[in-house]
Amino acid sequence: MIKKRKFPLLLTLGTAGGLISSGVAAYLVLLLQNPLPRNLPTGVNIIPQDAVFALSLSTNTGQWRKLREFGTPQLQAELEKNLADWRDRLFADSGYNYQRDIQPWVGEEITIAIVSTQNQKPPLKPIASDEQDITLAQGIMVVIPVANPVKAQQILANPTNLKAGKWVQRTYKGITIKETQNPGEQNYSAALLNGQFLVVSDHPTTLDKAINAYKDGTSLAKTPGYTDNIRKITTTQPFAEVYVNVPLAAKIATATSNRQLPAQVLAQLQHNQGLAASINLETQGVRLQGVSWLKPNSNRTHRVQNNAGKMQNRLDSETLMMLSGGNLEQLWQDYAITSQNNPLAPLQPEKLRAGVKSLTNLDLDRDFLRWMRGEFSVAVIPATPTPGQAQDFRAALVFMVQVSDRQRGEQTLEKLDLVMKNQLQFQVQETSIGGNPVVNWISPLAGGKLTATRGWLDNNVAFISLGASVTDKIVPKPQITLASTSKFQQTVPSELNPNNGQFFLDVDSAVKNFPLPTMFPNQQIFLESMHSLGITAAVSDRHSTRYDMFFHLKKISQTQFPPPPIRKQDRK
Repeated sequence: MIKKRKFPLLLTLGTAGGLISSGVAAYLVLLLQNPLPRNLPTGVNIIPQDAVFALSLSTNTGQWRKLREFGTPQLQAELEKNLADWRDRLFADSGYNYQRDIQPWVGEEITIAIVSTQNQKPPLKPIASDEQDITLAQGIMVVIPVANPVKAQQILANPTNLKAGKWVQRTYKGITIKETQNPGEQNYSAALLNGQFLVVSDHPTTLDKAINAYKDGTSLAKTPGYTDNIRKITTTQPFAEVYVNVPLAAKIATATSNRQLPAQVLAQLQHNQGLAASINLETQGVRLQGVSWLKPNSNRTHRVQNNAGKMQNRLDSETLMMLSGGNLEQLWQDYAITSQNNPLAPLQPEKLRAGVKSLTNLDLDRDFLRWMRGEFSVAVIPATPTPGQAQDFRAALVFMVQVSDRQRGEQTLEKLDLVMKNQLQFQVQETSIGGNPVVNWISPLAGGKLTATRGWLDNNVAFISLGASVTDKIVPKPQITLASTSKFQQTVPSELNPNNGQFFLDVDSAVKNFPLPTMFPNQQIFLESMHSLGITAAVSDRHSTRYDMFFHLKKISQTQFPPPPIRKQDRK
C-alpha cells in the first residue's frame, strides 16, 4: 500500500518549521506531563487503537550500514529497491535530502502506521461478524520524533514551494494543523504534538484520529495486552518493530482478496488481539523476537505446555530440515478448529480425515492421534551416496512421536500392516537394524524401490521413514546428533527454554540438492543469501505465545558489494 501511494512527507513537512517553532516552548514545559511509556516503540501513544499495522524503523545510520553487510549482491539490490531507500521515497519528492535536512533533528526511530478510517473514501463491503461492522478503508500516518526542535526549526523554516495548490491552516482540539489544498491531487496534513512528534498523514480524518488517541488516552499503547506483551520482546536498540492487529488485518485481507476467508474462520480470528515483533541485527544475521496474544475476554485460551526439545537429540547430524512440537494431538485439535472449511489452509482437516479413512479404513483422530500426545518431529534426512550406484531417492521423510499409550499404538500399527499388505499390496517384511526390530513396507510399484520403515525407539517413541534408506542413521541413536552440530546451535534460538516446538532448515544444503516450493516472490534470491534458519516457540501463558527466529546470513565482501561511503555527519 505504501509503495503504491507515494507519500512525499516533506511536501507537508515544508510547513513544519512554523509548527516546530511554536512548539519549542510546549516541548520544554509539557515533556514531563505526557511522557511516552517506557520501552515502547515511538509513537504508540499517538497511533489509534484501530491501527491495522505499525512499523517502526531505526534512523541510526550504523544499523543501516550493518544491514548492508548481509546477503548477496542480488539481495542487497532488492533491499535497495524495496526497503533501504524508504527514506528517499518519503522525502525526495519535495526536494529534501534525508541526511542533510532530516537527520540533524529526527529521533531514534520513525513509525509508519496504517489506520482504519471512516468516511475517508467509499468503504469496502463490510464483513459480517459478531462485532459491529467497521469501514475497511485505511489511511497512512507517519510519526517523526523531534529530538532537536531548535535544529528542526532552523532547517524547515523556509519550506520548498508547492508545485500547485496552496497551504491552509486549521485547529483541532487546540492543535494547529497545516494542510495542502490541491484539487485532483493527493493532499497531506501535518501537526506537531507538544513539540515532541511531527505527525503527517494522507488525510485529515487520520490525523484527527491520531490527535484523539493522544489527547483522550485511546492510543495503541492502551490496547488490551499491548504494553505487557511488547515488553516481552523489548530490546535495547532494535532495527525495526512491527505490530499487526490480527482480526482487523484478516478482515481487510479477505475483503481485498479473490479468495475470501469463511465467516467461521474470521470468527476464530476475532479471539486474537495482536502480533508483534522486534527485529535486531547481530554479527551473524538477523534475529526476530515475536509475541502473539489473545483478547482478554476471549473464551479461547492456550494450554500451557512446553514439552519439546528432545527430538533433535534423536536425529542425525546431516538432517536438512526438522519441525518439532510438544503435543501432536493438541496441535492437531487446535489446527482443526481454526482451519476447518478454510480454503486457504495448506492442509484441510476434513479432507485429510476423509483420505485416511478411505485409504486405510482407520479413523485419524481415534485410531492414531489419541495415543500421540507427546513430542513429535518431522525431518528430512539425506541418504549416504553409494559409489557407482544411482540413487532413486536422495532423502527420506522421517516422522517420530513420543506416545502416551504404546499398547494402543502397537494395535493401530498392526492394523496398518494388514492394510498395507492386503489392500495396498505392499510387501510387509519384519527385520532388524542394529538389534532393533523394524517393519518394512515395500511398494509393488517402482520395482520395489519405494520403501517405508517403521519401528520403536527407547520403548515409547514410534517412527516411520519414507523414501531413501536412512533408518540406520536413527536406529540405534546416532553418534553425532543434530543437536550437537554447531550449525544447529548457532541457528536455533535457545533462550525460550522450555519450549513448545522448534524448526531448523539447513538452507545451504537444501538449496543445493533439492527443489524447494515457491512460497513468496524472489524466494531464490533470499534463500541464496542464507546459511540456515531456526525458530523456537513457547507458550508464555494462557493468553500469549512467544516466538524467536534467527536468520543465519551470508556476508558480502568489500569486493562484492562495497557499502556506501560514510558521510561526515555519520562519523560519530
